[in-house]
Amino acid sequence: MISPEVKSKYQLVVGLEVHAQLHTETKIFSGDSNSFGDSPNTNVSVISLGHPGVMPKLNRKAVEYAIRMGLACNCQISEYQFFDRKNYFYPDLPKGYQITQDKTPICVGGEVPVYYGDGIHSKVVLNRIHLEEDAGKSIHLDGEKDTLIDLNRAGVPLIEIVTEPVIHTAEEAGAFLAEVRRIVRYLGICDGNMEEGSLRCDANVSVRPVDSAELGKKVELKNMNSIKSVIRAIEHEMERQIDLIEDGEEILSETRTFDVNTGRSSGMRTKEELNDYRYFPEPDLSPIHVTEAWLHEIRDTQPTLPSEFREKFQTDFGLSLYDAEVLTDRKELAYFFDSFCEKTTNYKAAANWTMGPIKSYLNEHGKEIDELEIGVSRLAEVIDLVDQNVVSFSAASQQLLPYLFKHPHVQAKEAAHALNIIQESDSDSIQPMIDEVLAANPDKVKAYQNGKKGLIGMFMGELMKKTQGKVDPKVANKLLRDSLEL
Repeated sequence: MISPEVKSKYQLVVGLEVHAQLHTETKIFSGDSNSFGDSPNTNVSVISLGHPGVMPKLNRKAVEYAIRMGLACNCQISEYQFFDRKNYFYPDLPKGYQITQDKTPICVGGEVPVYYGDGIHSKVVLNRIHLEEDAGKSIHLDGEKDTLIDLNRAGVPLIEIVTEPVIHTAEEAGAFLAEVRRIVRYLGICDGNMEEGSLRCDANVSVRPVDSAELGKKVELKNMNSIKSVIRAIEHEMERQIDLIEDGEEILSETRTFDVNTGRSSGMRTKEELNDYRYFPEPDLSPIHVTEAWLHEIRDTQPTLPSEFREKFQTDFGLSLYDAEVLTDRKELAYFFDSFCEKTTNYKAAANWTMGPIKSYLNEHGKEIDELEIGVSRLAEVIDLVDQNVVSFSAASQQLLPYLFKHPHVQAKEAAHALNIIQESDSDSIQPMIDEVLAANPDKVKAYQNGKKGLIGMFMGELMKKTQGKVDPKVANKLLRDSLEL
């Protein structure tokens, strides 16, 4: 573990390469099913197996999805593109080459806004987003000599999102990856499941003295299957490189794999050992022409993005950044909350109910927000009852809401009457009960009048017990203080 003083002498520089499997029905150049979890080597055909003489055919939906991602990241969409062959020889790449976009990426430039830490905001600049096909999957089982190959993934459409080397903390890298995951989920183009490999991330990491503009030697990190792993791997690699520099040793420009169990990385291959990919234009695919009409059609049907919801929730609804972040973490939650706020003007209460009692109910019953039985109009009625002191928040969250989940068509006030939780706010009705509480605790009354003002909580508790919580606490508290001061 290096000291903070030593670490402060260096700046971390990170560039990320994020692969997102596009959620199309079929693969990018064939009609094979694009489905996760099927039996090995069942979603294959002569095209995905690379048989001689077969011809690929481009999946239009994959191109549309790539454009949607580019628009979401404020990229420039290339009007004309062609595909390239990237030649390398792995056992899970049947053709011996990958069809990708090298010279003409579909999306150029762009940026992704991220928040991390204590509300720190940055914009991670992108180099490009390009389309390509995925390779198959090699499976190495412990104790086995042989490697198993599953080619179901071969030919699955990918976009690769490549940042510029502008990320300077592991936390910022994690926040960027989390925002990319939100965006692809909001767009509906990828499920963003890192554990299943539909979203994968490689990190190019280097360090340099804080007063230097020259980049240090780059190390590529692979095999990170969660955002937490990406953060841990980058932090480990930063410290490893600083240790080497401080000890006067050379940093090798290499590819390293990260072990989530040990939290350490190990070398796979040096950059000198990498293949020369020998890119050249793919002769079997026609160039792509993205017309202005098609681009307008896609742009006009873009869904609301997480950054747009965050802005709306803070600007229009007056929420904090923290609340806006929580409420936009998932697409369904953001849309639910947005519709909730169409039915009430107490936006903060709507946020608290959504993140509190409603979320607790969903977690307890294993439901998603779009499976909620009750409509937002009914929930707005609950907020109104609490705001008007007709029902206490405690009674509303613990009794009224569960009742309405089971009887979603009953109006909230009708349900409150049925549960007998309407608060008593009439002073003439509350005062006799206060008198009874005070008469039963003369010693405590005397102690209060002698300066122990904290006893007001005890008196309120006794009153709530006596009334089963059905008195308006504001009215009761005032009457109680007035009675004690006599």
